[in-house]
Amino acid sequence: MATSPLPIHHHHPASGPDRRALQARAVLLARVGLAWHVAEAAIALVAGIVASSVALIGFGADSLVEVVAGVVLLWRFGTAHPAAERRAQQLIAASFLVIAAYVGAEAVHGLVDGHRPDVSVVGIVLSAFTVVTMPLLARAKHANARRLHSSATASEARQTTICGYLSGALLVGLVANAAAGWWWADPACALVIAAACVHEARGAWRGEACCTGGCP
Repeated sequence: MATSPLPIHHHHPASGPDRRALQARAVLLARVGLAWHVAEAAIALVAGIVASSVALIGFGADSLVEVVAGVVLLWRFGTAHPAAERRAQQLIAASFLVIAAYVGAEAVHGLVDGHRPDVSVVGIVLSAFTVVTMPLLARAKHANARRLHSSATASEARQTTICGYLSGALLVGLVANAAAGWWWADPACALVIAAACVHEARGAWRGEACCTGGCP
């Protein structure tokens, strides 16, 4: 589930009109992702509660982090404060840690208690749709982040990438539970989500996506 830092040091930062165009594109992509993740979070959380699926609830919670990341990124491009970039990364990192703690605890509790979640057709359809669409959105965000030389933009792009990976893990867990009755696949998938959140939190907090020579 690990994602490597973007090789943005190979590109020269844009300036003037080009930079403004890239910032506008970053804002547009963030808004598109924001709209989807709001719907995704609502569907996943409701479906997870109905099916008592900690993996679905965790996925919905991760989608809420994506919402936070999108809002933070929009805030970052709406302010010229010199500390905005670093604060944006720290807020994203903190939101990941909160979700990791909650999902991890619920997953361990589910494994210990042997809780068997119900089959969730809604969850399967949602994760199947997300595993196809998120990589496309992530690719556009990564390309823009490399040209813009913004670590906050790169961090938010990585979150979209990992959302695609996690939707694949979620799909496997939900299908395994539905087709084979492997109830443990659900909390196991939730642990994967929690571990991925911790990894991304560490990367964002350390500023791994920051370009060489400083970021805007």
